[in-house]
Amino acid sequence: MWARVVEVMLACWLAVSPFIFRHGSRTEFWVSDLGCAALVMTLALASFWHPMRYAHVGIAVVAMWLMAFGYFRCGSPPPAAAQNDILTGLLLLMFAIVPNDASQPPTAWKRARESAIAGDLDAAASIQRPASDS
Repeated sequence: MWARVVEVMLACWLAVSPFIFRHGSRTEFWVSDLGCAALVMTLALASFWHPMRYAHVGIAVVAMWLMAFGYFRCGSPPPAAAQNDILTGLLLLMFAIVPNDASQPPTAWKRARESAIAGDLDAAASIQRPASDS
């Protein structure tokens, strides 16, 4: 779930970026950044709940919106706010494809390890203890 934590941090960054980059009267940047921040935070936190564990895939759609908005909304050279939207969108897209259980070993490895441990316990139980010299 580490990727979801990073997505929440990126949502916080999106929420404060209008204040950092001083969008001023450009309300479309305010609406885009704050709306995307709310969506990313909601989807990332919702994916912690098991029935909605695939909600983080929706972040990919938000990330593509951020990249397209930053690229097509501004002229050349793009302002820092547009560059921020593009880069944050790329980061969110990268983390959105990471599964929730990415830090866990694969299921086949878990089963093999459990059967190996169970086999070792059976083998240890079958060995008789030597008689003590008392």
